[in-house]
Amino acid sequence: MQREIIFFGNHFFDFYSEEDKKTKEKIDFVLDLIRNVERVPIKFLKYLEGTDGLYEIKIITQAKSLRIFCFFDEGKLVVLINGFVKKTNKTPKKEIEMGNKLKQEYFTEKAREKK
Repeated sequence: MQREIIFFGNHFFDFYSEEDKKTKEKIDFVLDLIRNVERVPIKFLKYLEGTDGLYEIKIITQAKSLRIFCFFDEGKLVVLINGFVKKTNKTPKKEIEMGNKLKQEYFTEKAREKK
C-alpha cells in the first residue's frame, strides 16, 4: 500500500516550518504511516464529521496537540492543506471553514488545469 502525499498551497509548509525539530520528526513519522499503512489507526487520521470529505491528521507531543487537514483525491492521493495547534477539545469552526475553502480551491484549480 503506497499513498502519494502532495501539498496544496503554502499553508502546510508555513505551519511546518515554524515547528521545532522534534515536532517535525513526529509529523514526518505520522505522514510516513499514512503513506505506507493500509488501515491508518484513528488516533492518527480521522474523518471530520459534518464536513465534505475533510480528514484531520493528529499529532500529539508533550507540549501541544497539532492537527493537519487533508482530503483524498483519486483514491490514493492525500492532499495536505493546512495545520494548526489545537487548543480546545472541539476543532475550531474557523479552521474547518478554511479547510473546506482550500479543498474547493484545489478542485477548482485542478479543473482549470484540465481545460
